[in-house]
Amino acid sequence: MNFEDIKTVQKLLSQPQKIVIVPHKNPDGDAIGSTLGLCHFLNSLGQSAAVVAPNDFPKFLKWIPGSEGVINFEKQNIQAKEKLNEASLIFTLDFNHLGRAGQMEPLLKTLDVPFIMIDHHQSPEDYAAVMYSDVTMSSTCEMVYNFIMSLDGGQAITADIANCLYTGIMTDTGSFKYASTTAKTHQIVADLIEKGADNTKIHTQVFDTNAPSRLHILGCALKNMVILDAYATAYITLSQEELNQYDYKKGDTEGIVNYGLTLEGINFAVIFIENKEEGIIKISFRSSGDFSVNEFARTYFEGGGHKNAAGGKSDFSMEETITRFLDYVKATRKPLVKNV
Repeated sequence: MNFEDIKTVQKLLSQPQKIVIVPHKNPDGDAIGSTLGLCHFLNSLGQSAAVVAPNDFPKFLKWIPGSEGVINFEKQNIQAKEKLNEASLIFTLDFNHLGRAGQMEPLLKTLDVPFIMIDHHQSPEDYAAVMYSDVTMSSTCEMVYNFIMSLDGGQAITADIANCLYTGIMTDTGSFKYASTTAKTHQIVADLIEKGADNTKIHTQVFDTNAPSRLHILGCALKNMVILDAYATAYITLSQEELNQYDYKKGDTEGIVNYGLTLEGINFAVIFIENKEEGIIKISFRSSGDFSVNEFARTYFEGGGHKNAAGGKSDFSMEETITRFLDYVKATRKPLVKNV
């Protein structure tokens, strides 16, 4: 954050505020960790802060301190609207376009109060009075840590805040293996552990509490994987019928796309997940190296994100979506020439 933004935030927080903190639709570990970590911090300052999420989040995140207090806009609509309409200040975390708030978008656009954005994705929309946007950051949780420190709030970081922020950094860095993980990231994580983050418990809660449905869906996904050796690409499909067969729960498909990148010689991995209720194919893209999945998602699938991790969607059938995808791959990626 620059000096002017810090002064603006300090002025806003110098008086009592009714604050609502909003993550993106289908919130992940970084979205939930950052919003709850910030919520704990703001409440410690004597502010009145609450998290209102567009919809539910996975079970493996519901141990996070304060998660029981998250207001679900989809299921607690009246309470959520009351909070938003009473708000004097809005924080939006881990997204930079109000469309990512799903069905909350129309209401957010009517609110005549200051917005503060904290986010690390590309191409931010200009809707906030303060825009703390940095695509070099590993995660929004790392940015919330910096935000707290810029307000001289280091002493206010409790074990609860540390657990929240560690969770988001860990999940958004692929357990610290992605290129966005820097020496500074590790320094922040070390400080969070010193302040009470239980790293062993966090890893166990996030990765080692699988339901049988999660493993059955993973097995189905891996069986469905298609490898395009000539284009260093692998993709996975999961139909609604398959999800229903294995009793899908929210979060069961989290991270499956990354398995494609574990294959030798593959640097582009994609998963296509059918959602009959929304009438779309939800798509996640991952890459390693120089291939920008952000650009690919924005160009072809109404999406975006980071250079090596992005999302998108298709309004076509699974079959038509895959046909189009294969055409786009052939148009954008040079085939490998293998020695015979």
